[in-house]
Amino acid sequence: MIKNKDIIIVGLQPWDIEIGSNCKNIAAVMARSNRVLYVNRALDRISAFREKNDPKTIVRKQSIAGQAPDLRNITPNLWTLDPRALLESINWIPFAGLFDRFNRINNRRLADAINDAAARLGFRDPLLFIDNDFFRAFYLPEMLDGISGTIYYIRDNLTSQPYFRRHGVRLEHALMAKATLVAANSSWLASYARRHNPSSFDIGQGCDFSWMENGNGSPNPLLQDSGKPIVGYVGALIASRLDIRLMETLAAKHSEWQFVLVGPEDEAFRQSSLHAMANVLFTGNRPAAELPSWIQSFDVCINPQLVNPMTIGNYPRKIDEYLAFGKPVVATATEAMNMFAPYVYLSRNADEYAAAIGKGLAENDTEMPARRRSFALSHTWENSLAALERALDSVTHKTTENA
Repeated sequence: MIKNKDIIIVGLQPWDIEIGSNCKNIAAVMARSNRVLYVNRALDRISAFREKNDPKTIVRKQSIAGQAPDLRNITPNLWTLDPRALLESINWIPFAGLFDRFNRINNRRLADAINDAAARLGFRDPLLFIDNDFFRAFYLPEMLDGISGTIYYIRDNLTSQPYFRRHGVRLEHALMAKATLVAANSSWLASYARRHNPSSFDIGQGCDFSWMENGNGSPNPLLQDSGKPIVGYVGALIASRLDIRLMETLAAKHSEWQFVLVGPEDEAFRQSSLHAMANVLFTGNRPAAELPSWIQSFDVCINPQLVNPMTIGNYPRKIDEYLAFGKPVVATATEAMNMFAPYVYLSRNADEYAAAIGKGLAENDTEMPARRRSFALSHTWENSLAALERALDSVTHKTTENA
């Protein structure tokens, strides 16, 4: 793992988000062997107005005004920074040249705040780690003092989304090209990045399994008397990520199975015909402490992912969570899912899903649950960051040879 370095992490999310955040967990593990400055997302003018009553906005305004400390010490080697910088809201600008001019101004404001904080902490030759933020961090490799290298970390195909598409495609490609290396959490994203920077690597995904310790791992008592095999899903029910039509077809054709969907719904799911089916149970959002008991109750777990430009390259952390319980899993086949093929039933349509669920219910391999658990639990942040260190060493060694 990367050791004895000063690291500046800049990304899209603030520290005080849910513990499941990729970047938050990366920072926590990095800080075991390095000094880490985690830069919270800088406040922009529109957010300052629209979200003025949000506690995060209030804290950032207080930091900008000097009424609250901008640096917070989280652990002995980890600090967060609420930048004393107010950025212009510029994404609406249609002209690339004008956007770039204002984006450079924003980056300069952010860089000044980071340089000041890094100097106070005594950082020397820091490594810059950019988490998917190709707008606010685009010019930072040139603007931050004494940067020893830049890692661009891609874990979502954000440029497929309307908000990021106008300027994001060209900026992300250019940022990849000038980075020391690009680290991706899936093979698809690594292949995408390699078109713009040959030093692009799939470093896998770290997963936080601490939530599994909640509860006693026993089946949920609400499902013990269902009388049917239980096919379950845990997570947000969002139509842009999950295939509602597939789920409706499965539930309609297989009344002999009980489908249990655990998580909050968007409007498309609330309006779906699934709610009219007697063999479909929506539990709504449940406390994290309950989730192990729900998964433990499932006979087969599913991830009916909708394949689109946003989801096609995603690393499926949910699959690791299911496998960590040793459960049979049926999931949509994608390039990112290929690595799971020995442990998961991969399917492309409703017929294949139904056949795979049947196979999962009929399983009699007593050793498979243990193999699933072992595979899932190998996907740690420590292993992911060890892969990152190997990638960084290989790029540094190649650069030295060519010097």
